[in-house]
Amino acid sequence: MLELIPLLLFLAVFLVLMTGYPVAIALAGVSLLFAVGGIAAGVFIPHDLGFTPGRIFGIIGNQTLIAVPLFVFMGVVLEKTDTARNLLTSLSTRLRGLPGGLGITVVIVGALLAASTGIVGATVVAMGLMSLPSMLEDRYDPALSTGLICATGTLGQIIPPSISLVLLGDVLGNAYQQAQLSQGVFAPKTVSVGDLFAGALIPGLVLVLLYLIWVVAVALLRPQQVGRGVAPVTGQAERPSSPPILQAMIAPIVLILLVLGSIIAGIATPTEAAGVGAVGALVLAILSGKMNVQTLRAVGESTLQTTAMVFFILIGASIFSLVFRGFGGDEAIAHLFDQMPGGVWGAFAIVMLVVFLLGFILDFIEIIFVVVPIVGPVLLAMGLDPIWLGVMLALNLQTSFLTPPFGFALFYLRGVAPPSVTTMDMYKGVVPFVCLQLLLLAILCVWPALATDLPTWLREH
Repeated sequence: MLELIPLLLFLAVFLVLMTGYPVAIALAGVSLLFAVGGIAAGVFIPHDLGFTPGRIFGIIGNQTLIAVPLFVFMGVVLEKTDTARNLLTSLSTRLRGLPGGLGITVVIVGALLAASTGIVGATVVAMGLMSLPSMLEDRYDPALSTGLICATGTLGQIIPPSISLVLLGDVLGNAYQQAQLSQGVFAPKTVSVGDLFAGALIPGLVLVLLYLIWVVAVALLRPQQVGRGVAPVTGQAERPSSPPILQAMIAPIVLILLVLGSIIAGIATPTEAAGVGAVGALVLAILSGKMNVQTLRAVGESTLQTTAMVFFILIGASIFSLVFRGFGGDEAIAHLFDQMPGGVWGAFAIVMLVVFLLGFILDFIEIIFVVVPIVGPVLLAMGLDPIWLGVMLALNLQTSFLTPPFGFALFYLRGVAPPSVTTMDMYKGVVPFVCLQLLLLAILCVWPALATDLPTWLREH
């Protein structure tokens, strides 16, 4: 019976989360209730709870996690200063005549925003407000339009700099050290957020290419689904106030070079690069004349809300992890994986399936903080490459934004989509793009070098 307590704890937290109770309170509250019950029954050591203040202090003082509010600030500044609107307006007028031209524009703009902001909600809402009316006016199929906008909005999950990669990098870094210590390696190697950024870069670009291929294929094979092929943002022949394409691309390209370039070149850590990116976004906003006191206040409030949410969940997840391990949950998971048919690959397949299914009902932050700390050390101790595992998990978590019924990208777009677009249209539209993401997972299983070669090369040079 004692061996079932970690499983019961996990199921209890899962059921409370399903009721819609705040995530951080659900994680900490249920865990503490189990701990109190365990102390009363004599199966939980009270001294284990004494590690809680140290864990919370470690979270607050974590240098890696400082990148989270900085990246959020950078993304919100770009959202509030019409960067996406200028890009979409400029590109759409220049891709006229290409099969699926407006769809291609949406993918390109989404990729550039992903590489300069990394915020899914802001990208989906902005693209939905700007491009969806024009796509519908230009007789694009509603399912294709909504699916494309949702899918490109989630590119910020896999293309660095990405908040999910920052969180995954921190969690997997700790898991990798635990895995090595459990094997008797007392000078453990480390895996950094920068390594994960480098590992995710090529798979992210491959996913963009898959999206572009799909849009062009639909335009050629089913032209009735893409209307005339392109439409300017206003649905008119030309927009007089459309900015020059180079001018429109300056802000995202500069930020990409500042952030990703400094990380990949080894000039700055991800946290330092996030600081440079935040300052760079603010300077570009001021130079463009889009920044004022009201905008700065809105940016600050949005950044504070998102950051507080992330750290509050992380504190709750830390308490859950502490209690879970106090009941012997990590040993139970290791024993379960050892008994699983197929060895490490069987265990990996089960974990990926569970993460994919949890993505239907849980947010990616909850999965990162609850599931990954439990299974990560065990999988890494079984010999999986930490960077490859991190990229695979990031891609898997990306599908959680698209999978009904609780895909957040669907909720974001539903809030700004016109009434003529049904929820079923959106569900149908995201199916091909979820399949493309799963196809990329299969490609990485066959060619893991897509995720591991660039970080290895950068470390050696």
